[in-house]
Amino acid sequence: MKLLPPFFLILFVVLFFNFANAQTAGGKISGSVLDEVKKPLDGATVILFTAKDSVVTSTQLVKQDGSFAFQNLKSNTYFIKATFMGYKNYRSGLVEVGQQKAVNLPAFVLSPAGKTLNEVSVTAQKSFVQQKVDRTVVNVGALISNTGANALEVLAKSPGVQVDADGNITFKGKSGVMVMIDDKPTYLSAANLATYLRSLPSSSLDQIELMDNPPAKYDAAGNAGVINIKTKKNSVKGFNAVASANIAQGFYGRTSESLNFNYRVDKVNLFANLSYDYQKTFRRLEIDRNYFDANGVQTSSLADISYFRPTNHNTNVKVGMDYYMSPKTTWGVVFTGNWSPEHDSSPVFSMLYGQDGQLDSTINTLNTSKSKFSSKGVNLNYTHKYDSTGRVFSFDLDYIRDISNGEQEFVNNTYLPDGTLTNSQTITDNLPSTINIYSAKADYTHPLRGKAKFEAGVKSSYVNTDNAANYFNLVDGVSTIDYNNTNRFLYKENINAAYINFNKTLGRFDIQTGLRLENTNGTGHQLGNAQKPDSSFVNHYTNLFPTAYLSYKLDTAGHNVLVASYGRRIGRPNYGSLNPFTFFVDKFTYFSGNPFLKPQFTDNYKLAYNYKSLFTLAVSYNLTTDVQNETIHKSGDVFISTTGNIGQQKTLDFSANTNLQPTKWWTVNLYAEVYNNTYEGEFYSGYLHQSQYTFGANGSNQFTLSKTWSAEISGFYNTGGTYGQFVSIPTGMLNAAIQKKILNNKGSIRFNMRDIFHSFSPSGTITNIEGATATYHNFVDTQVATLTFTYSFGKLTNTPSKRDTGGADSEQGRAH
Repeated sequence: MKLLPPFFLILFVVLFFNFANAQTAGGKISGSVLDEVKKPLDGATVILFTAKDSVVTSTQLVKQDGSFAFQNLKSNTYFIKATFMGYKNYRSGLVEVGQQKAVNLPAFVLSPAGKTLNEVSVTAQKSFVQQKVDRTVVNVGALISNTGANALEVLAKSPGVQVDADGNITFKGKSGVMVMIDDKPTYLSAANLATYLRSLPSSSLDQIELMDNPPAKYDAAGNAGVINIKTKKNSVKGFNAVASANIAQGFYGRTSESLNFNYRVDKVNLFANLSYDYQKTFRRLEIDRNYFDANGVQTSSLADISYFRPTNHNTNVKVGMDYYMSPKTTWGVVFTGNWSPEHDSSPVFSMLYGQDGQLDSTINTLNTSKSKFSSKGVNLNYTHKYDSTGRVFSFDLDYIRDISNGEQEFVNNTYLPDGTLTNSQTITDNLPSTINIYSAKADYTHPLRGKAKFEAGVKSSYVNTDNAANYFNLVDGVSTIDYNNTNRFLYKENINAAYINFNKTLGRFDIQTGLRLENTNGTGHQLGNAQKPDSSFVNHYTNLFPTAYLSYKLDTAGHNVLVASYGRRIGRPNYGSLNPFTFFVDKFTYFSGNPFLKPQFTDNYKLAYNYKSLFTLAVSYNLTTDVQNETIHKSGDVFISTTGNIGQQKTLDFSANTNLQPTKWWTVNLYAEVYNNTYEGEFYSGYLHQSQYTFGANGSNQFTLSKTWSAEISGFYNTGGTYGQFVSIPTGMLNAAIQKKILNNKGSIRFNMRDIFHSFSPSGTITNIEGATATYHNFVDTQVATLTFTYSFGKLTNTPSKRDTGGADSEQGRAH
């Protein structure tokens, strides 16, 4: 850690002298690329030609604000060509440049291509991965093996992202990532988030933005950064729709259907995303535990085998309207809904062995459960563009209400080795939960002279949660309240935030700095019962979160770019993690909350080299204090899982990403990383110190076999690593897919085989348990064959996209 500031200082000095030398010669041409309503076309390509012989001198992608600049040009006559998919190409007039002359051109305004699907054959395809200064963009539709998959499965293929058997997400070796949908948080617990992402079909997804160091405009929540899942958006004049249906076979069958449509007439734009998903999956979990006395002598052992067969019926609805009151002013409203009923029968077979290794007893647990989860939300948004320079004001108002209710019955029967029943226990529970979230935010962007931009914003959110746990002991048909576990937990939280952000271009340098202030106020109240008293806690804290990016072009064309960045983030406890309830898995495994959890803070440092957006090398270092992580401790023979603060985590990460096209018909994307996780801190069993290097890689090969046939092979591999107490073993996956376009390219049939060799089997060991050791092994239902039909109808013409971002930027991702 002590070496990092001098390292960045030396880097800055070297870049400064290179910059100073670069300013001594050469002309300059600058300008911007806009659409027909003067909105920046982020990602458009500009190509500089010499007029005499039409030779390409340089090529660039425009920035987010649509601007570009060709620098250090020789005295000559040039012209520029601007291109963007779905728009007509633009060719400038002749431009004379002298040795020290700077030419600022009027904005290039591109017009839509204006052709319908049956008039044009679209052959261009986005790269699977695109690199930007502050994020990595994954284009979901670029991989045909994503067909028929759900959002969680698509995430597992993204660079640096890992998803375990329970659906928990880590990013670049760190947990605590903030998952957002269309710039709004999901407001769900880890379990409910996994269920929700499994219910989102890939056909409704457009892009995934991976931000390990997000700018100040985003909430500071999420110590591992932000993953923003962007759904498909259409604002095409007239009617436009995409319908998709698939049938899949894994351990059990499953189906999903989706319809995304848009209708725009005059000043009104109506849109909707509708999907239904039926899933029945399977997982077998094996846990082996050994128990020891104070002298280290093994006293007993326990072998658990659990079977999970959840059945889900998931319905997702997103309906909205945009009203273009004027060319500069837009009002919008978006309604969202999710309904996910589930039922499961999860038997657990436990075998308890004595000191001599002989079977002592068996415990059969029948765990039957049914639950209902629903989430309803409304967003009102407003945008006003003052002029064509990019001066914009916007605000969002959000309200979200999540309701869940679960019922479980545990029947524990204990038998001697000869089959004699010695004990029977029945426990039932009812677990209702309600979360109300209110959020309001406003943002303002103001361009400044000299290619600079100032941004500022404010936000306030209020969350009110009400969780109850009602447990009963059932004996001879008579139900009595279990006061040891019955409780009710109320939690209220208010977060107030403000930020400023500044961008500036200085020659080959691009600078972005930001500062965010967040004030947090939380109160928790655990209601008592007939046998237990009330308890409560209050938290108030205010923090500053700076961010900084410095990029430098090593050549005049901008093909070689260095980027250094720094950011600080916070990981607030999930609402459910603060809930002190106890939840039963079986007789030997409990989950419980921790009302004394403290927030964790992370400092992120990163240095990256980027070549033509085709090749990226990066090294990053992260230091997290008061790390929140799942912890396992023992009480008698029972393992209790809770979230605790376990000291600090240091992560050193080296990564590389490349997009290659060896031939016209073959495209390759490869990502690889090596990272080291080190955990240190006080723990139940004394002092925890774990450190391990991990290698991870994923890649895809896309093949264009003809105008209507294409294929793909993709996969990932991970050597395993350490995550707090948990040390995982290697795992991986190989996928293949083939696609045929039909009906004049309006339709397609795709066949996808996921996890061909059924090699994805998350397993490992649990360390630092006082008086015990444990290993776990998962058999997961990931080997799935999917057949999908997709049909598109309507126009391809691009028109201004609607704004469907919201103000609830982090709270929902913490709901438990």
